[in-house]
Amino acid sequence: MATRDFRIRIGVGATSFVYLADLGDGRFGAVKRVMEDRGGSKKILLDEVSVLLRISHPNLARLMGFCLEKGEQLLLLEYVPNKTLFDRIHTYHGQSSCILSWSSRLSIALDIARALDYPRSRADPTIIHRDVKSSSILLVDDDHAKFADFGLCKLGYDRPDSETSTTPASPTSIKGSFGYIDINYLNTGLATPKIDVYSYGVLLLELIAGLKSIQGSVTLAEWTEGWRKSDDVEVWANVLDPKLNGNANLEQLSVLIHVANLAPIENSEGRPEMGQIVDRILTCMEPQPYPHLL
Repeated sequence: MATRDFRIRIGVGATSFVYLADLGDGRFGAVKRVMEDRGGSKKILLDEVSVLLRISHPNLARLMGFCLEKGEQLLLLEYVPNKTLFDRIHTYHGQSSCILSWSSRLSIALDIARALDYPRSRADPTIIHRDVKSSSILLVDDDHAKFADFGLCKLGYDRPDSETSTTPASPTSIKGSFGYIDINYLNTGLATPKIDVYSYGVLLLELIAGLKSIQGSVTLAEWTEGWRKSDDVEVWANVLDPKLNGNANLEQLSVLIHVANLAPIENSEGRPEMGQIVDRILTCMEPQPYPHLL
């Protein structure tokens, strides 16, 4: 009844469809319907429930309930009305009202970093998302975002050099989306918190450049490497989304590019922790004497 027999579809996941639900008391929800013909299963749903019951944070979409009756596998999640970050920056409809401003992009980058830091710093065991991407980020408004879709999460991580290590994942069990996946993870199958740091770096490049994670036959990280590793401010301007018309703060841009350079480095141990990224972005968001330098 709440979904009107699954009438209004508002999203598509790797193993599910998402429908709008009217809860009848002025509230709305998002019903995630896990589908077996899309590779979904009762285990996938229960794994996601297990993760969502462990976490509670303003930048994470909240679990409101779930159902395993009459052959259905359903999650009832908090409804976030303004679609995804992917829709906002990569579709005609998303850009039709106005272009996402630089200050909004910076604020969203901070919200995403906070959302990714929480499952690592507070949850026990550590939660690795494994499918960080712009289509999993729901916009509350142009300045605030919530992270969603924990269906591919992993509890705990692989320590190959430890007596308590788990068996590395096989190539067929590697989860993620092309363009965002850590190269080390692809090569070893070992899931550690640093694979989400890699994906976050790609998200930053999306916000900076306004481009999708894949550019032709190469990833966005590869496509922007020459520009973003330069020390020349004018070269950085070539990476910036042209739709911004140069309206970006130079010092803030340099911070985001610096993080985007560290996040995907080959040596995963050298990547920053998400908490460090949160602190760095917060520091650069303090009032600047010259708000627009480009």
